[in-house]
Amino acid sequence: MSTFKAPKGTYDLLPPDSEEFLAVREALSAPLRRAGYGYVETPGFEDVELFARGVGESTDIVTKEMYTLTTKGGSRLALRPEGTASVLRAALEANLHRAGNLPVKLWYSGSYYRYERPQKGRYRHFSQIGAEAIGAEDPALDAELIVLAVDAHRALGLREVRLLLNSLGDRTCRPVYRERLQEFLRGLDLDEETRRRAEINPLRVLDDKRPAVRAQLADAPLLRDHLCEPCRGYHARVRDLLDAAGVAYEDDPALVRGLDYYTRTTFEFVHDGLGAQAAIGGGGRYDGLSEMIGGPALPSVGWALGVDRTVLALRAEEVAPAVPAATDVYAVPLGEQASAALFGLVTELRRSGVAADLAYGGKGLKNAMKSAGRSGARWAVIAGERDLAEGVVQLKDLTTGKQEAMDPREVGAEVLKRLETAVPMSSTVPER
Repeated sequence: MSTFKAPKGTYDLLPPDSEEFLAVREALSAPLRRAGYGYVETPGFEDVELFARGVGESTDIVTKEMYTLTTKGGSRLALRPEGTASVLRAALEANLHRAGNLPVKLWYSGSYYRYERPQKGRYRHFSQIGAEAIGAEDPALDAELIVLAVDAHRALGLREVRLLLNSLGDRTCRPVYRERLQEFLRGLDLDEETRRRAEINPLRVLDDKRPAVRAQLADAPLLRDHLCEPCRGYHARVRDLLDAAGVAYEDDPALVRGLDYYTRTTFEFVHDGLGAQAAIGGGGRYDGLSEMIGGPALPSVGWALGVDRTVLALRAEEVAPAVPAATDVYAVPLGEQASAALFGLVTELRRSGVAADLAYGGKGLKNAMKSAGRSGARWAVIAGERDLAEGVVQLKDLTTGKQEAMDPREVGAEVLKRLETAVPMSSTVPER
């Protein structure tokens, strides 16, 4: 056993759990690729100011949760706590918005880092799939992204995910609400830090999860009562499009989320099977973020879905995502000559699209067949010196136990034919 362990609040992703995570990533990203979103990958760390300006200096992410470092040259960097600011920075740096084909539609996948109190489903290192549509103000884009996330959840088999929806207004109507909310908050019994936050961005207080604070917010003014007509109309259009797409949602006038850059459409996906930490993803429109980080006006919308959180939701519903077989055929050589022959056969099987593995290390028949069973293979190919002398190998069905001699040149075609007609093997939900 190593003397080192994974840092507190992080985890190692190993088989078989890793196969489940890979299946979730594939399911969450597949609808995006079909809708014209191109893949983008950004560095794991960025200039601290990118997040301070974009995410917001008053947010917990910036004030408490960012991992920061100073380079030997004196630059201040931060491990990325979220994806949107980095993706927008990359798009601006590459001048993608000047190509004349707006919106720029991008999706990403990666690890993110926040110094949070570790708990089930909340880690200091976590994985997300995200999507951004940059450079267009259109309710159809907001609705499109929401529908794509809903379709991904349905494809995974999730049925208990709820969609919460709200509008945060814009630079026209939100200042009026901001003043009204600050006036209300000044009359509450709040600690000094929360009072300071209320003066910088009072909407952050609405996102406070502490019971003592939440109890005082019951009569707080609601932003929906202060929306200007354009924002009210925009939100109504988003709702109409979701209705037309058959997407159920719940209006949540208190939904603000934890980032300062959101405007107008804001949404969150929650799963009640996860307890107090129910959110599995969310997003919204961020029409002013480009200008906050030094770019031109580029109205945009996006979301991020937690891979870790989605896996927990699947387990809460006892749903197992479809995971490709790690091994279809397990080759068992008995002797050096057989090992060379089956190595070549396994190579050909893999090249033809069959998942195949080989018993290494000179295992005897009994131990090799145990390994075949543990691998999850459906068939074993067994060959000894006598088989090779007769020009055959033994193809054994590990489900029925039936075994038959076969020309090794025909094994690949036969296995592919059987795979096409085989009933999918049942999968189980891994336990944690």
